[in-house]
Amino acid sequence: MIRCIAIDDEMLALDLIEDNIRKVPFLELVKTCRSAMEAMEVLRSQQVDLIFLDIQMPDISGIQLLKSLHNKPLVIFTTAFSTYAKEGFDLDVIDYLLKPYSFERFLKAVNKVQEYMDLHDKAIAQPSGKEAVSSPNFLFVKADYKLYKINLSDILYIEGLKDYVKIYVTEKPIVTQMSMKTLEEKLPQRDFIRVHRSFIVAFSKIDFIQKHMLTIRNKEIPISEHYRDQLFNIINHDNPAE
Repeated sequence: MIRCIAIDDEMLALDLIEDNIRKVPFLELVKTCRSAMEAMEVLRSQQVDLIFLDIQMPDISGIQLLKSLHNKPLVIFTTAFSTYAKEGFDLDVIDYLLKPYSFERFLKAVNKVQEYMDLHDKAIAQPSGKEAVSSPNFLFVKADYKLYKINLSDILYIEGLKDYVKIYVTEKPIVTQMSMKTLEEKLPQRDFIRVHRSFIVAFSKIDFIQKHMLTIRNKEIPISEHYRDQLFNIINHDNPAE
């Protein structure tokens, strides 16, 4: 069961969300709130998995509330203004419901939440280290308010862009909000290698290496001095001198 609250200063909007929540078997409504301050009291005292959050509210906006939370539940923005889509992406919200929205669109949004939570629970339950039987050959990343499944075999290389990473796959690149360090920890070390502060490459996709540069599909990627020895240690290990 996904425990949720709805925050909106308009009573009609809250009534609609409450009605929609009651139609979905896996949602449990904890409380509806008319202000951010009221919601903060609920968040302090009760377990909440999901917030339906209006953006433009008096005193404290939905964005200000979200930025103030340390342990953030999952969030679906509900707003009449499409101009906040960029902020939603930056704040890593699950979805963005543009008022007025249908129940079908609402259901699509909460299904994303259920899928996300199921994947999270499976990741926690999966054994690690020596107990792990095998490593998954895919990963899920969030982009454009969707969860994308990426097969590791499709990844060519990854580029770091400040608070985002751009994952180049065989079809089209996917941009997700994640640090290079976090993504690097999710990838099998023997298959992916950091060659630069801003680049991780799929070892098997390297076409050739020349001085301080390597090439994958005609893309030249720099090799920094810091990571150069690590790269050549792997090459020498896999291709020992006779």
